[in-house]
This record gives sequence, C-alpha cells and structure tokens, in this order.
Amino acid sequence: MIAVTGASGQLGRLVIESLLATQDAASIVALVRDPAKVSDLAEKGVTVRAADYDKPESYAEALKGVDKLLLISGSAVGLRVPQHTTVIEAAKANGVKLIAYTSILQADVNPMLLSGEHKATEELIKASGLSYTLLRNGWYSENYTGNLAPALEHGAVIGHAGEGKVAPASRADYAAAAAAVLTGGDEHAGKVYELAGDDAFTLSDYAASVSELSGKQVAYVDMSEDDYVAALVGAGVPEPFAKVLGNSDEGARNGWLFNDSKTLSKLIGRPTTPITDSIKAAL
Repeated sequence: MIAVTGASGQLGRLVIESLLATQDAASIVALVRDPAKVSDLAEKGVTVRAADYDKPESYAEALKGVDKLLLISGSAVGLRVPQHTTVIEAAKANGVKLIAYTSILQADVNPMLLSGEHKATEELIKASGLSYTLLRNGWYSENYTGNLAPALEHGAVIGHAGEGKVAPASRADYAAAAAAVLTGGDEHAGKVYELAGDDAFTLSDYAASVSELSGKQVAYVDMSEDDYVAALVGAGVPEPFAKVLGNSDEGARNGWLFNDSKTLSKLIGRPTTPITDSIKAAL
C-alpha cells in the first residue's frame, strides 16, 4: 500500500490523483486529520485513515500495512520537526519499506529560514535506518500566481528578490514526481532529487509576462527586505510569516531557489509547466 500524509492539502490531493492514474484505489491510503475532508477520495475507493501529527498513536495505527509513504512536510512552521518525528517513528515501527519526503532545494546548505526544519527532518530520516528518497522541491508557481489579484489591482508585483533567478514548477509537476517515486522501483532508494522548473526567470520577467497575458501594465517593484516585510504585514500577512517570506526572497536574490538540472522533468517524463501556463490558469 502507498500512503500520503496531508492528503486533504493542495499537494496531497494532486499526488493521490496522480497515483489513481496507475494504481488501484484501494491500495492508496489518504492520511488526514479529518476524514470528512476527503470524502470524495473515499467515494473513489481510496482508503482513508485518520492520522494527526500531534497524536503519535494515530500514526502508529494508520501506517499498518503501508509499504511506501510520502511524508508531505507539515504546514505548521516551527512545529514541523516534532510532527515529522511522529511520522518517521511510526513508519519505522510499521516496517515501511520506503519513505519519501518533500524537502526544499539544497536543504543541507540552504541558508533560508524555511530550510532549517527540512534539514533536520532529512537528518532524522537518514538516522532512522529507513530506505528513503528526498524530494527537494523548488518553489511552486502558485506561490506567485496565487497573488495575481492584488498585483493586477495595484499594477505591481512587489518583492525583495532583485534580479535573482527562480525556477518554479506547478504543484501538479511536483505531485507527478512524488507519484513516480512511489510507484517506481528500487532505483529511487537513497536518492536526493533537486527538483525545479525547466525555465527560470526573474520577478521582473514574471511581471512582464503578467502584463502581456493580462493586458494590464504590471511592474516589478524591488524593495528592501524590511520594507517588503512591512508591506506584507500591512496587507494582512502575520508578521512571523511575513518575515519568512522576506527571507525567502533574500534567498531567491542569492540563487537558492534556482536549479537548472532539469531533474524534475526527467523524473516525470515531460517538460515542467511553463509559468505562462500557470499565469493563464490563474487569470
């Protein structure tokens, strides 16, 4: 059986949809805090099990009979290491044969604030003795296109990335990569995959694409990190998360969200989704 944590989330659902294309639904286990949120998956025949990161006993039960597990990194920044530990320990206790984890580009050396918990989780997985695959995902295209409405309203994409190049891919691309690993053979065991989009661009390039596709003039406004964080807080983003976003743009400025290996497209057997396609979909 193949299990996916966070199955009610945006990435988790896409992974399960990818798995359903080639696997029997009953062999797929959707792990969620609230099974009601994935009733549609249950109707398709997917096995749904309640599992809560903060209740270790729930994971000990939920992973029974699981051969391969995708641990999608939790969304509670600052709490992820103990939560991930719960899953890793339950996987080991249940004899899971492979654990795949969604990490971040160059997690072992990446100085971004977001990378710390990913690095710690990778180390826990390696120390567990479990067979593993590390999926070091780059940025999601949706991180940008999800904010199109305010960009169009104000005629500006704001940030602190300077002329740093980023290489995002769509969530569906990363989901397809996870599914490929989970349904593949032993060749993925012990591998660390640095995953990013085929095409890189600066935020100035991105703003120009938004302008062209929307028919409305949108410019990239580069700010200092402090000013960018202040602008995000002013727009309603909680300050701790605004600081994480500001720091992430600092990382982008310095090349930590760029990778040109094309490992992702090789893994999924097709080109990654162009940012223009993601912009069109968002528009």
